[in-house]
Amino acid sequence: KVRRMWTLIMEMITSLKKDKEVVDSVLETCVQQRILDGSDVVLRVPNLLARKIETDNSFTGNIYEDGKLDFLAVIHVLNEGLRMLRNEHCLSELKELHRIENMVKNCNRLLQDMNTERLEGEQQCVSVCESISRKEEDWEMKWKKFLDQHPFNLIFKEDLVSSVQFI
Repeated sequence: KVRRMWTLIMEMITSLKKDKEVVDSVLETCVQQRILDGSDVVLRVPNLLARKIETDNSFTGNIYEDGKLDFLAVIHVLNEGLRMLRNEHCLSELKELHRIENMVKNCNRLLQDMNTERLEGEQQCVSVCESISRKEEDWEMKWKKFLDQHPFNLIFKEDLVSSVQFI
C-alpha cells in the first residue's frame, strides 16, 4: 500500500515538473525582466461592454490608478467581454437549432403529405384501370353479341380475305 502511494506521489511530482520550471523561471531574477506599467497604453472598451461593467456590482475598481493601467481590472473587463461573446454565441446557436428543427418539421410534414397524395394517386390509378378493363369487357361482350365473334378475329379475316382477293 505504501509503495503504491509512493509511486502515485512520484508520478504527480514528475507531472508537475514542467509547471515548477515555469514558475521558477518567472521567480528567478533574470537580466531581461520587463516591467508592465501601462502608462502608454490606451484601452478602448465598446459601449455595450462599458455599460455592462458599469451595471455589474462585482466590478468596483478603476481601470487606471494613478495614471497607470490596473491589469486586474483589465482582465476583469476582458473576462466580462468573453462571457458576453459566449452568451451571444450560445443564443445564436440556439436560434439556429430552432430554425433547423422547424425546417425538419416542415420537411416531415411535406413528406407525409406527399406520401398520402401518392397513395391516393395509386388508388385512383387502380380504380381507373379496373374501370377501363370492365368497359373493355363490356364492349367485347357487345361485339360478340352483335357479330357472334370477337372483333379482332373479324378484322383479321377481312385482312386475310382482301389479301387473298388481291393475289
